[in-house]
Amino acid sequence: MSGGQPKRGTVVRGTISEIHNFGVFVRLEGDPAGSPGTGFIRIPELTWEYFCNPADVVHAGQQVSAEVLDFDATRGQVQLSLKALQEDPLVQFADRVGEVLSGPVVKVVPFGVFVRVAPGIAGLLHESVLTREPAMGEMVTVTIAEVDRPRRQVRLELAPTR
Repeated sequence: MSGGQPKRGTVVRGTISEIHNFGVFVRLEGDPAGSPGTGFIRIPELTWEYFCNPADVVHAGQQVSAEVLDFDATRGQVQLSLKALQEDPLVQFADRVGEVLSGPVVKVVPFGVFVRVAPGIAGLLHESVLTREPAMGEMVTVTIAEVDRPRRQVRLELAPTR
């Protein structure tokens, strides 16, 4: 990283140095430990997968490659993304409207529940279509009602019972 600021879209390598609930710090290759030029990955930029704890995704000492999103000259910090180097699972999922799938409830919110229907994809089962509120981890069979790629949202309905 020495010799100038990194350009947006560049892929850099480094080692995970610290993991916090607000993000992950990366010591970039070419920078001595403790010097400016630290990389930072915000929680939403770690992975497409749903997770509760960033330590479930990365660990201290892990070597990573990440894409540069921005450079903060004031902090000497490079904003990074691991997710940018991963294929977006929603792209191939978009043509699955009407399909019936089963998945676990991964989040309960006041307006419904989110169900993981594929790796990296959780859809909303709105309270208006629920006859009862399923518990966290409970398997639910749903129909993919809509995939809104620009808004990155998947709307689910309860699958008809046989």
